[in-house]
Formats: sequence, structure tokens, C-alpha cells
Amino acid sequence: MSERSGGFGAFLLGIVLGAVAGFVFAPTEGGETTRRKVSKGLRNLKELAEDKVDEVRGLLKEAEGEAESEEGEADEDEEAEITTREQLRRRLEAARRRRARAARPPVTPPAAEEEEEPLA
Repeated sequence: MSERSGGFGAFLLGIVLGAVAGFVFAPTEGGETTRRKVSKGLRNLKELAEDKVDEVRGLLKEAEGEAESEEGEADEDEEAEITTREQLRRRLEAARRRRARAARPPVTPPAAEEEEEPLA
């Protein structure tokens, strides 16, 4: 079954490629016009791709510069960050202790032995 569907897809691809080749290499005026349109479109596509590559390069350089400047700032703020991190760690430990205490059943002191009165 899979051989048939693969063969049919290849058949359709061949039809499409043949139609495109027919338009491009047609000996009439329409073929020449199509060739010019296709080559112009490809040139425009190439220029667009070059512009996008330049834009991405600029963004990467910009991000690299920002990362370098943040790296310098990170060294200065490292002490403050450690303090903040330590504070958060302490708060988390305290919360865990409170939660553990709340989960335990309350401890009740042993009841004093009471004398039982006869029921009769």
C-alpha cells in the first residue's frame, strides 16, 4: 500500500515539474516573459535573503554587546544577588519547618488516671 502512495506522489511531482519546465522553456513570447519574471523574482528573493541575513547579523552583534555589558554589571551585583538568594533559601527552609509542624498531629500529654466510678 505504501509503495502505491509513494509512486503516486512521485507521479504528481513529475507532472508539476514538467509543467514548470514547459512554461520556462517555451519557445514562444510567453516563455521569454516567464523566464524574465522568474529570474527577476529570484533576484528579488536573493536580495531579500541578503537583507535578512544582514539584519540577523546586526541583531546578534547587538545581543553580544548587551551580554558583555550585562556581564560587567553582573560582577558588581553578585554580592547583592547572593544575599537575595540566601534570604530566599532561609524563607524556604522556614516555610518547610512550619509545614512539617502543621502536618504532625498535636502531642497531647498523657491523661491523669481518673478513678472510674461504678455504674451501678
